[in-house]
Amino acid sequence: MTLNWRNIGLFVGIGVLFFLEGIWDWKIGSDASEQFTIFAGSWNSMLVIVNLCLISSIMSLGVNMQWGYAGLFNTGIVGFVALGGLAPVLISSPQVPEIWVGGGIYRLVAGLALGVAVIAAAVALYGRTTGRTRALSMIALLVGGFFLYRAVLDPAVTFIESNNPATYGNVGGLGLPTLLSWPVGALFAAVAAWVIGKTALGLRSDYLAIATLGIGEIIIAVMKNEDWLDRGVKNVIGIPRPWPVPREIELQASSGFQEWVASMGWDPVTTSTILVKLLYGSLFLTVLLVLLWACEMALKSPWGRMMRAIRDNETAARAMGKDVTKRHLQIFILGSAICGLAGAMLITLDSQLTPGSFTPLRYTFTIWLMVIVGGSGNNWGAILGSFLIWFLWIKVDPWGNALMYTLTQGMEDGSTLKDYLIESAAQMRTISMGLILLFVLRFAPKGLIPEK
Repeated sequence: MTLNWRNIGLFVGIGVLFFLEGIWDWKIGSDASEQFTIFAGSWNSMLVIVNLCLISSIMSLGVNMQWGYAGLFNTGIVGFVALGGLAPVLISSPQVPEIWVGGGIYRLVAGLALGVAVIAAAVALYGRTTGRTRALSMIALLVGGFFLYRAVLDPAVTFIESNNPATYGNVGGLGLPTLLSWPVGALFAAVAAWVIGKTALGLRSDYLAIATLGIGEIIIAVMKNEDWLDRGVKNVIGIPRPWPVPREIELQASSGFQEWVASMGWDPVTTSTILVKLLYGSLFLTVLLVLLWACEMALKSPWGRMMRAIRDNETAARAMGKDVTKRHLQIFILGSAICGLAGAMLITLDSQLTPGSFTPLRYTFTIWLMVIVGGSGNNWGAILGSFLIWFLWIKVDPWGNALMYTLTQGMEDGSTLKDYLIESAAQMRTISMGLILLFVLRFAPKGLIPEK
């Protein structure tokens, strides 16, 4: 096996950028109020970016499975990431005893179960009736079931949301270990993918993209508006950290830690924040390596070759006896589950759930850009693209401000051109991502590390 020095060089180049972020304190501008950071010269800053790159790499692996392996164009990634992020809230957050004692949670579960039962009954009825009988019976079942469902659910929702809304106002969690919420987040996304896939995967690729885009927005809208579930736009804070990651203040209060830091001559605050980020990064890296190994094994297996055959020519694959729809559903579920896992990890890192932060630009377009730039169909390429694009996503904003500051140094204050250039700096991130996509599609359409 020969080493591909070009690919190794690309990863080394990305590593150099992160190393410079950690050691080089480079700022532009003499006035403190107009200083713009090129490199922060901070290991804390570097580790923040690295941890987010690791999580983004996991999302990219999920999307690469769907697009690179099977050619499925999923534009609802943000919805699956958000569903995964819901898991730490429901699994690991502290329990809210009042809603259990008052029976609110039981009535809520009964209402949701009733809604599912009505939908299942409608599906069964649709398959067993025809014509006018089908239409009338479906209308009667759905209308009657809707009012019955709301009659059971609404009182429970009102009871839960009125329970200390400034602090709770939602169902709370089960108080279970945070690491357990990660696979549960993957399960949430997988179940949603199964439901969506059963109805949408029969559509043509462009219609599938439209359908998944709409469904992703529906999921976000539900999370923003259903306060009983996740407090909506009021957000959930204080989500417990996974083992073995402590809180910085707890670490600083430890006598053993204090003695160790004093013996090394380090600052306890800075050291505690770096250590916590390293522990987070170790967990994320472990998950990424396991998933990368599994994805590589799957890609090289007969199953992986079959998926690529389906991607390249569905008609020929069907002629060879392959169940294309079933395989599409299978990989759609797997890819979405990986995105849900990454969503749970992201919320754990932040220790809070903010539904308003889930936007298609960040969790759909940017993830697609990572896969395209890195090389769709190549897992290593997806990881390279994730590190490169997320580093630029973070750094282009201050770099754009520094560029405009430099360009406008000799211009008269208050001039129209100077004001326009300074105001346009806020758009540099979006413009840069678009330019990167255009250059890659023009000069490296298969990505930086193309599929073999």
